[in-house]
Amino acid sequence: MRKILKQNFFNRDTKIVAKDLLGKFIIRKIGGKEISAMITETEAYDGPQDLASHASKGRTKRTDIMFGHPGYFYVYLCYGMHYMLNVVVGKKDYPAAILIRGLDKAVGPGRVTKFIRIDKKFNGKIAIPKSNLCFEDRGVKIPKNKIKKTPRIGVDYSGPVWSKKNFRFVIKD
Repeated sequence: MRKILKQNFFNRDTKIVAKDLLGKFIIRKIGGKEISAMITETEAYDGPQDLASHASKGRTKRTDIMFGHPGYFYVYLCYGMHYMLNVVVGKKDYPAAILIRGLDKAVGPGRVTKFIRIDKKFNGKIAIPKSNLCFEDRGVKIPKNKIKKTPRIGVDYSGPVWSKKNFRFVIKD
């Protein structure tokens, strides 16, 4: 069973969507070729008060997409060398997104984007097949006891409260 995830899947609480993306597949079409991999790790960035989120500094040209409709991609360059792939979630005007940190075929957000060939041109595109990048439910169910929650990685700058929030979700081995 292959079912494309629709916008309403992303129009929910950030942490719920972050967990529910585990076991879903990201699909990238390049010409007639399809690259697909199962999502194994995510991180939630939840609203303007989340000091680890780019949106905590307000609405800017860079973060404008995070304030938009759910189901759109937020892609940015990190350290001048790695693209980061996020999907916007929740209600319009509430800036929240989920970073795709790991796949069954690529571990680490920079490796994820290299594996599925993502760059800045996907920023602001909607997650549908016509965009050549979308998400699918292929019937994989991840039991709650197989999901590990941990603090996010690389967000020490956000202070002692936000850097310790268990907003990272990983499928346990």
